[in-house]
This record gives sequence, C-alpha cells and structure tokens, in this order.
Amino acid sequence: MKNNKFIIFILTIGVFGILNTEMGFIGLIPQIASQFDVTTSTAGWLVSIFAIGIAISGPIMPLLLSKVERKKVMIIVLVIFVISNLVSVFTTSFAVLLIVRIIPAIFHPVYISLAFSVASDSVKPENAPKAVARVFIGVSAGMVVGVPIVNFLATQFNLQIALLFFAIVNIAVLVLTLIYVPKMPAKASITYGTQLRVLKRPLTWISILVSTLFNAAVFGVYSYFTDFLNIVTQAPGDFVSIILFLYGASNIIGNIIAGKLLSSIPKKAILALPFALIVIYIIMFGLGSFLIPMMIISIAWGTLAGISANVTQYVVTSSAPDAPDLSNGIYLSAVNFGTTVGTFIGGLFITGLGSNYVLIIGILASIINVIFIIIRNKKIDANQKSQLTS
Repeated sequence: MKNNKFIIFILTIGVFGILNTEMGFIGLIPQIASQFDVTTSTAGWLVSIFAIGIAISGPIMPLLLSKVERKKVMIIVLVIFVISNLVSVFTTSFAVLLIVRIIPAIFHPVYISLAFSVASDSVKPENAPKAVARVFIGVSAGMVVGVPIVNFLATQFNLQIALLFFAIVNIAVLVLTLIYVPKMPAKASITYGTQLRVLKRPLTWISILVSTLFNAAVFGVYSYFTDFLNIVTQAPGDFVSIILFLYGASNIIGNIIAGKLLSSIPKKAILALPFALIVIYIIMFGLGSFLIPMMIISIAWGTLAGISANVTQYVVTSSAPDAPDLSNGIYLSAVNFGTTVGTFIGGLFITGLGSNYVLIIGILASIINVIFIIIRNKKIDANQKSQLTS
C-alpha cells in the first residue's frame, strides 16, 4: 500500500470526525435543551442513544460488511455521517435530531473497526500497535478535544455553527478518502463462521472483560470529572477548561507511549496499568481539593487514560487476530458497555457518599481487572506452550 503514513493520517482525521460526532454533543446539551425546548435529561438522550447504538451494532455491522471492499464501506459510512450532520444543522424537530443520531451510531463501529484494521495491515506486524496508536490520536481528540471545541463554537456563535463543524470535518475526510485512499479488497477468505469461531475461545471472553473493566475504571470517573473539579477542587470556571484540556492533550501523549509499550512489552504494560490507575486515584482522593496538584494529576491521569484506550483495543484484537473486523467491533461494544456500567456505578457512589467518592469505581474496577489480566496472561502462556509442543 503506497503512502501508508498519509493514509493513516486520513484515518486518524476520519476517526476524529466520527468520535467527535459521537462525543461532541456532550458539550452542546445545554444549548440543545434550550433551543429545542426540552429538559437537560431529555437532551442527554442524544448522547445515550448513540452509545446504545454502538454497543448493539458493534459486533454485528463490522462482521456483516467484512466481505465488502474496504474503501467502498468507508465512503458509505462517511456519506451517512455527512447527511446526518447536515440534517442536524437544519432540523427544528427534536425527534428528527434523535433519529439522525441513531442512524450514524449503527455505522460508527464499521468505520472505527476498519480504521484500526487498515492501519494495522498497512505496516509490518511488529509495527501494528504503533500504527493503531496513531489512529487512536484521532479517538482521543474526538472524545476529549472535540467537546470544548464545539462548546466554544456554540457559546461564541450559535448551535448551528457548532453542529456544522461535525459536517465540515466529515466532508473533508470523505473528499480525502475518495481522492487518496486506494481500493482495498476485503479479506474474503475469512468466512463468517471462521470469524464467529473466536467467540468460542475463553481467551476472547477474558479479554473482553479486561477491556470492559479498563473503560469502567477510566470513564466511570471521567464522566464526572467536571463535577469533581467544581465541587471537590472548587476550581474557577477558566481553570476547569484548562484542566480538561490538559487531560485531553495528555491522552494523545498516552497514545504515543502505548504504541511503543505494546510493541515491546505488551503483557507487562497491560498488567502495570491498573496499578498505576489505582495510585493516581488514591492521590486524587487525598489531593483533589487542591488546584495546582489537580492540574498535575490531570496530566498523569490523562496520559494513563490514553494508554488505556490503546490497551483496551489491543487486548481484544490480539486475542482474535484471525477475525480483525469482528474483534474490533467487539472491542467497541465492550468499551461502550464498560463506560455505561462505570458511569452508572460512579453515579451511585456520588449520590450515596459525595463527589469525591466517584474515585471508588476507578479503584474497584482496577483491582478486579488485575485478577483477570493475570488469568489472561496465564492463558496466553498456556496457548503458546501448546503451540510449541504440537
């Protein structure tokens, strides 16, 4: 494949556009509630319904489209996102806005799955984690940086300008894909039955649990990070934005570090990560009321969260390398489920004990994850020994 680096760059921007469409609405909830005359909780369904759509379609859509030529699939998904983005700009109906959130959510896992698979296939096998890590920069930017960008646009201009930003990014990626991405035949030799067979492996299910717990540990806390900064840290409004930006920028640094770690010491890196998260959350529990320490903690935590994003994808896909599209879809379902469960339990701790105790979900999920990571590593060792003796 020619111009591999440029193709990976296009995929990174594409993933940013897709994730920004998903997560960017978090920064627009107040404006949407006001403009469409609905409650804040009702407007929140625009975020929830997208996540539910991904969780349901994650294992299904990438598998169904795995035999279709890859560039064609990417173009179809991008066109769907562009149309949905444009409709959301001009609609005055909240019901229509909900519908144009559901449709792209169904196809979201297809593009993300393909982006990871294409990036991985475009380099030598030993460099695959580094290539995937570059694409993950788009994931981090879409999930974290996109929120303040669209919030700024909505605040400084209006809601329509912010929504138009989603469309502009996806249109740009669509044009770049049409011009520069070559045709990429699907791996037709991999049958649906062969891909589904990976679900019979205990290692696959253990890896799904590990991935789910990592996301519960990170996003169960991050979902309430603004609340934590407002109530526990009592940070001024400008400093909340600065701390959130530091966290997001550190995510990207974590992506780069993760690519190197997973290429050289994957098992050690995966096992060390939950311990590092536990230490960060304990420090945050003790120093969360101090502004300057929280700025430093946000950088360290953001870096670990960036590493975690790569690790969650790696643990699932490396357990099923013979079904890359399906395993990437399963990964997306696992992390969305982990986010949902972690956020729910984190909310219970806040309601029952107070905002500072949201950190308990991060600590508990990490402790449980250590057990499953050890089991996973032993399973990998056992599989490698059986392959050597057979």
